[in-house]
Amino acid sequence: MSLVPDTVEADMQARIIVVAEKLFREIGYQKTTVADIAKVMRMSPANVYRFFDSKKSINAAVARRLMGEVEDAARIIVATYEPAPQRLRELLASIHRMNAERYVGDSKLHEMVAIAMEESWDVCTAHMEMITVNIAEVIADGTATGEFHAPDVPLAAMCACTAMLRFFHPQMIAQCADKPGPTLEQMIDFVLAGLAPRG
Repeated sequence: MSLVPDTVEADMQARIIVVAEKLFREIGYQKTTVADIAKVMRMSPANVYRFFDSKKSINAAVARRLMGEVEDAARIIVATYEPAPQRLRELLASIHRMNAERYVGDSKLHEMVAIAMEESWDVCTAHMEMITVNIAEVIADGTATGEFHAPDVPLAAMCACTAMLRFFHPQMIAQCADKPGPTLEQMIDFVLAGLAPRG
């Protein structure tokens, strides 16, 4: 049983995550230590370990927070009453923009994400599953209204997500920025064409 009340623990964890993210942005993911986080928070490293059992768990919490912001924005788009093709276009474009802003424009945060992907953190897998669920919800809505043709909605969502990988995956966004290929709008047009009603 924890000796720290739940609300105090949650508040302290949130503060540690904010400080860790700030340090990741300033000095880099690899160079940031638990001692650095503790120093900024004016506590001992042992005290930080009361709230997170390892540096890796702090890193995962920072990644979860950043990815959670993308998921929150996605849910807002999914919940609007716009036509399904318009919602899907906005959803795909927003995921790309938010990932590019968060990770690609910031080389030090990009380093954190690259390592997260390599280590296959559960948080990354859960994030991609959540994004696919959001895409599936819009496709299901469009199929119900006749705006889309998708007999297998989960498969259609996975295909749409895979088609957008170059624009979703932080490392691919960075690596493909100057490479030949379709624009974001062209790729979204392609996805929407694949979902268009037959006949």
